[in-house]
Amino acid sequence: MIRFMQPWWLLALLPVVALAAAYVWRQRHRRAYAMRFTNVDLLRTLAPKGLGWRRHAAATALLLAMVALATGMARPAIDTREPLERATVMLAIDVSLSMQADDVSPNRLEAAQEAAKQFVGELPASYNLGLVSFAKAANVLVAPTKDRAAVTAAIDGLTLAEATATGEAVFTCLEAIRSVPADGAAGIPPARIVLLSDGFRTSGRSVEEAAAAAQAANVPVSTIAFGTDSGQVDIGGQLQRVPVDRLALAQLAETTEGYFYEAASVAELKQVYQDMGSSIGFRTEPREITQWYAGVALLLALCAGGLSLLWTSRML
Repeated sequence: MIRFMQPWWLLALLPVVALAAAYVWRQRHRRAYAMRFTNVDLLRTLAPKGLGWRRHAAATALLLAMVALATGMARPAIDTREPLERATVMLAIDVSLSMQADDVSPNRLEAAQEAAKQFVGELPASYNLGLVSFAKAANVLVAPTKDRAAVTAAIDGLTLAEATATGEAVFTCLEAIRSVPADGAAGIPPARIVLLSDGFRTSGRSVEEAAAAAQAANVPVSTIAFGTDSGQVDIGGQLQRVPVDRLALAQLAETTEGYFYEAASVAELKQVYQDMGSSIGFRTEPREITQWYAGVALLLALCAGGLSLLWTSRML
């Protein structure tokens, strides 16, 4: 079905209709004038011989060309069903103050950012990717999308804050996954969560609750630990130890059937999504066909000029 993306341009048909009406009126007026011409022999010498209906063909073609051009200005389009991959990966990155520890060069946060960007670069373009940052609370920075540039820019813009809500990060990722449009497919899409942190939850729901929720949703959570047991940060003028909670991160991954890594390579991270599967939905998208109308208008204009030259020796 054809629809118009800028239908107000259909008003351009009004002057074309007016011109067609003027042509019809002119032809009738010309016929009435011919009936009053008294010298029939002279009229026959002046009027084109044998044209009949053909003398209207060029004008009709020209008017139809104008109709096609005026309609094309309204940007006609046809609806097409585009297949859409719904499989989703959510990145959750810890931005708590402990992530500024420099026991991992240049520091934990920058190391996590670099690992996250490498992961983004390797993830198949067909998958949706979202980003959540978490400190005292968890926030969706980028909803699931295929726009990798938006995710990369958000990773670069991460800033530190107090506390660590690891459990809330998982819950927020699950909510983002559920928000992926169904697009005609059944159920929630196949999904994975990749959580980058140094552990030790200090805010929000527990890691155990989050693991149970992810397990119930059949969403594996893979965790990447950043830091060492000797990590220290200066918080409020006091030097504080910030060891990595490997146990909690490993248990979260094990409970949800994900993977636990320490300084994982890009090759290892491919395990996260290589068995994720697929869920194809369909989204209706308009495909503009203005060029079709322009092509028809050009063809009709050429026909108008050609017919006029053929039968009257004039362009129009």
